[in-house]
Amino acid sequence: QVQLVESGGGLVQAGGSLSLSCAASGRSIITIITMGWYRQAPGKQRELVATVTNRGSTNYADSVKGRFTISKDNVRNTVTLQLNSLQPEDTAVYLCNAARFPHSYWGQGTQVTVSS
Repeated sequence: QVQLVESGGGLVQAGGSLSLSCAASGRSIITIITMGWYRQAPGKQRELVATVTNRGSTNYADSVKGRFTISKDNVRNTVTLQLNSLQPEDTAVYLCNAARFPHSYWGQGTQVTVSS
């Protein structure tokens, strides 16, 4: 099993920045290959925001490229998402994910609200 604890998030004005962090723990953590962030806005499906592998390969949704940056600390087993130039459409619950097929683990989520 893997436990994920998220921190960060909150309320910010459009154009502002936030940082989200996710700490992973558990006896299965050494098997994790990919960590990342997804988001879910009210009435919408959950969508990928960004992922990073344990080798440092990253993947971003087109909507966040150039604004968000994901990074991973393999020693501390944390993944951080830096959110810059935030827009109201970025408002959502952001969820941390850790995965190694076929296993996928989720955090509780943290709210990001961007006011116009």
